[in-house]
Amino acid sequence: MTETSDITAITQLVVRERESRDMGFWNRMRDCFHADAEVNISWFQGLGHDFVTASKGMAERGMLAKHRLGPVLVTLNGERALATLSGIIDIPTEIEGKQFTLSAHCLMIYRVSKRQGTWRLSSFEVIYRRDEFVPVIIGQTAQLPEQLLASFRQSYRNLSYSLHLKGYQPSKELAGEDKPETVKAIYEKVYRWLGLPVPD
Repeated sequence: MTETSDITAITQLVVRERESRDMGFWNRMRDCFHADAEVNISWFQGLGHDFVTASKGMAERGMLAKHRLGPVLVTLNGERALATLSGIIDIPTEIEGKQFTLSAHCLMIYRVSKRQGTWRLSSFEVIYRRDEFVPVIIGQTAQLPEQLLASFRQSYRNLSYSLHLKGYQPSKELAGEDKPETVKAIYEKVYRWLGLPVPD
């Protein structure tokens, strides 16, 4: 029963953090993170509480990302846990005066730990898979700068361009399926922290 209640608490925590991000519930989002939690995603690298502040700033700049979430898989080991889920990040993007939706497919990875009886997030990272632009009005097209796009990572190339349009400089050193060694490295890191071997 204890394991079941912990898995439920962790699952709700992960979903609460993402819903808070989408709905602008910034104080509730901040409460999901331990004070020393780390975040490492395309446009932000730093502490969890600073990530909340930066997410609020992003929303105020008109970049209103929303998240479609798959089921949460929780792996427990005492008072530490790993929560993973497939997701799609949708970002409205204007190109040449036309409206598109950037959809980035990824695997979200949370390290979660219980302190003083409460589960909170210790880290948030992402493995990027692929992305695409979809026109809001079917049939509309836009010309994208090929040379600039070629400078971005393949697994999150269009996401990087969407961020670039809003003045962000996306990292090129993140875990992505275009570089399998980066996926292997992130799994080795999170399972080492969890105290369990990487599944084979």
